[in-house]
Amino acid sequence: MSDTQPATETDLPAALAEADAAYREVDERIAEYGEETVESLADAYDEATSLLDRYEGQATGTGRENFKNFIQFQEQFGTLVEGLPDDLPERDAFEAANDRFDKRRLSDDDFAAARDRLGAASDIAGLLDERREALAEYREVRRDVERALADLREEIADRERLVELDAADLDAPVEELRDPIETYNEAVGEAFAAFKAEASARELLDFVAATDDYPLVGFPDPPESLRSYVETSEPGTEPVADLLEYARYSNSKLDHYVDDPAALKRAVATNETYLERLDAGPLRLEWPPRPASELRWRLDELVSVVGRFAPEDVVATLRDVQSVVRDRERFERLRTSAEARTELSAAEREKVASGAVEDELADLRERAGRLEDALAEHPER
Repeated sequence: MSDTQPATETDLPAALAEADAAYREVDERIAEYGEETVESLADAYDEATSLLDRYEGQATGTGRENFKNFIQFQEQFGTLVEGLPDDLPERDAFEAANDRFDKRRLSDDDFAAARDRLGAASDIAGLLDERREALAEYREVRRDVERALADLREEIADRERLVELDAADLDAPVEELRDPIETYNEAVGEAFAAFKAEASARELLDFVAATDDYPLVGFPDPPESLRSYVETSEPGTEPVADLLEYARYSNSKLDHYVDDPAALKRAVATNETYLERLDAGPLRLEWPPRPASELRWRLDELVSVVGRFAPEDVVATLRDVQSVVRDRERFERLRTSAEARTELSAAEREKVASGAVEDELADLRERAGRLEDALAEHPER
């Protein structure tokens, strides 16, 4: 919150109610006068104070220039007051300020007195700014409530996850799931390494670029300068390892191998890290695996992508994983067991078993409910 320390989670519902009440109070005051009336008064007050600020010090004294400024100020201020609607709230304050200037010479005291007489109008004129500030404060407190609620929901999800994992069958035969995934990961890693070593750089980058059609595979896009070079230059027909070796040659030595050493260095040397890091990572499956609802789509894409460069026996290992995923109920039981073994510590299991997690969940849900009620009672503005 703007002028005070942020409210604690416990205090936030009351802080939101207070900010809402402050906003509604000033909004109701504006409604009493009417929005347009307050705007008109604010415009008149701003114009009056601007004239005071502009001419104070210039319309006082006895010099010729001072007298000229005095006449201009008196005319402009008088015209402003005469043009005000008769029913404008606190019109008398403007007239009282103008009366102070009905004399032959002005002093600093006259300007100070005029400002004092306009004070009655300033309260109403400031209502619009006051409402803007109250609205900003309300929105900020409401965002604090939303953030606190998001934090609580995250904690609730964490506790619910502990309960879910604790309920997993830790004796489930997860090797039925792990073995085909490990077999595939090893096979695809070897196949991609062989492809990278044997294929031309042009073929390799064409393959990577083609995976753009498979968003669940996720190879990083080849740099455009590198892609363009290997597509249009003779060295692009050689394997990546050879290009990287060329890029480390001196220009005089490289001149014996390629027609344009500078072009090769610009395209390859500047993208050396990309080429070296290009591996089978995007093709491997995670452990523990994703839920079946996500994994089956990724597997479909991988079958298409891996089949572009790998032998059929590698694709067959991928199909073995697909066959496990098809039995969704068993797959999810094995997957949850794998996650529990990976994520759940002995201390966490003991905490769940003791009932402490359920107690924490009850407390968190109650606290979240209070914040949800506060947001429902005080909607966005």
